[in-house]
This record gives sequence, C-alpha cells and structure tokens, in this order.
Amino acid sequence: LIEIMVYNNFFSRLILSIIFTLIYILVCIYNFSYILYFIILIYSIIFIEIILYFKKKRYLIFAYLLVSLLSIYFIEFSYEKIFHFNLMIITIITFDIFSYLIGTMFGRLKFTNISPNKTVEGLSGGTFFALLFSFIFCFFFDISISFNSIFIIILIIISSFIGDLIESKFKRINNLKNSSQMLPGHGGFFDRFDSFIFSIIPYSLFNNYLL
Repeated sequence: LIEIMVYNNFFSRLILSIIFTLIYILVCIYNFSYILYFIILIYSIIFIEIILYFKKKRYLIFAYLLVSLLSIYFIEFSYEKIFHFNLMIITIITFDIFSYLIGTMFGRLKFTNISPNKTVEGLSGGTFFALLFSFIFCFFFDISISFNSIFIIILIIISSFIGDLIESKFKRINNLKNSSQMLPGHGGFFDRFDSFIFSIIPYSLFNNYLL
C-alpha cells in the first residue's frame, strides 16, 4: 500500500511538472521574454497564499519573496540565454522529483528536523539525477560542460534544497501542512515553486559570469 501511494504521488508530481513544463515551453516558443510575466503571475499567486494562510512571520516571508522576485531583474530573458535558463529549470525539476521519489522509497537517515521527510538518501539520489539530466541537457544543447557550468549546476541543486527547507520552516511556524490547496493533491504554489524561489537568487547573480 505504501509503495502504491509513493508511485501515485510520484506520478502526480510528474504530471504536474509536465503540465507546467508544457506551458513553459509554449511561452518560450511564442516569445521567451514573456517568461517574465509567467513568473510574475506565479509569484502573485504565492503572495495571495501567504496573505490567506500564513499568520506568523508574514512580513519575513514577504521580504524573502520580494528579494527573490527582484533578483529576476538581473536575468536577461533573451534567446541567447534561453538554454542557460532552461538548464536551471531542468536541474530544479529533476532534483525535486527524484529526491522525493528516492527519499520516500529508500530514505532512512533523516537530514533535518525542519522537514522530517528529507533524508540523506533522497538528497543523494536527487543530486545524482539532477547532475545526470543537467549534463544530458548540456550535451544536446551544446552548452560547454566546464568547471563554471558544473559549479552553477551544483549551486542550483544546493539552492533548491535550501529553498525547500526555508518553505518547510515557514509552514512549521504557521502549523501548515501545505501552503494552500490551490493544486489538489500537491498543496499550493509556494509548495511547488519553493526550490525555484531560492535558486533564482544565486542564478541571477552568477549566470552572466559562469555560463
């Protein structure tokens, strides 16, 4: 029964990721610069979640989200940078999916009390597959696998994990299991984009220099 639940949750997460990825791809094809508006829409929904469901440390959460949102200002949404930005997205998605799947199925060693479901096995597995898929992406889209690119991929993986922990901490403070029920079976937008919210900060600072 547990294994069935794990696979069901995994596939529902995968389907949701595919849906958002397809929307993202369509926006990229139509006009990559419109990705900025797509991101702003997601942040707007997250701000609404905070207003409706988070009662404690609300202004700290707002400040955190605002820093993340403002960091997007330093990103160039041009077709010259599209594959670099997509590399970040691929890294975050694969890390999120496989850290959840492997951690749920094989996780034994708890990583932190902030989020009891986070395990060393999940972190290791998510890191491995995020690196694997990132390198495959670099190979197919002719992005040089150099020290700089490896550095930023690892930085994004670490940032994804930290972003997850930050959101988990805010939820624990507010005694919440999910940030909302806007995405049935998955919680809210803050839950699904927690890794992106933190990862975008170091990415915006380093991408122009390292890729």
